[in-house]
Amino acid sequence: MSIAGHPGSVRLKRLLAVVVLGSALGLAAVPPAEAARLRLRATMERYSGNPAYLAVYVTDAKGHFMATVQIFGDKVQYYPHLSHWMRAVGPQSVALDGITGASVGSGRGLDVSVEVADALIGAGLQLRVDAAAENIADDPAEIIIPLEPAAAGRDATGRGLIARFRFDM
Repeated sequence: MSIAGHPGSVRLKRLLAVVVLGSALGLAAVPPAEAARLRLRATMERYSGNPAYLAVYVTDAKGHFMATVQIFGDKVQYYPHLSHWMRAVGPQSVALDGITGASVGSGRGLDVSVEVADALIGAGLQLRVDAAAENIADDPAEIIIPLEPAAAGRDATGRGLIARFRFDM
């Protein structure tokens, strides 16, 4: 089927001409934002009770929210216990800008890979983790790590539910 007679074909031909001309002049299209792959790894402390919910998110140096990286735990009714993260995204927020996954049990580990915008790495930002489990005190910003290449591969010790947390690049 030919689109030569289609009303949009003139626009398509013009777009093609611009692309060909741009290529001939050595102009490249602006690439989409690059993403860095981070590997998040954590080991939970041993405790009695249900699996913990975790919110991994990025803030500026003053703690102002930038983006959600990953939420561990998929029951929305428990998100208010991830208090610093929840305050930042708002209780009416139903669309997450990160990924959700299973909650993490006592003594268990997690190991996931996520993508974050390259521009966030080395920009003076922080990776933070809120933790909460039923019948255990919530621990907002239990982990705070600079989102810098120098911090990659170094364990951070939690104050409550998280024994160790790190990211690798």
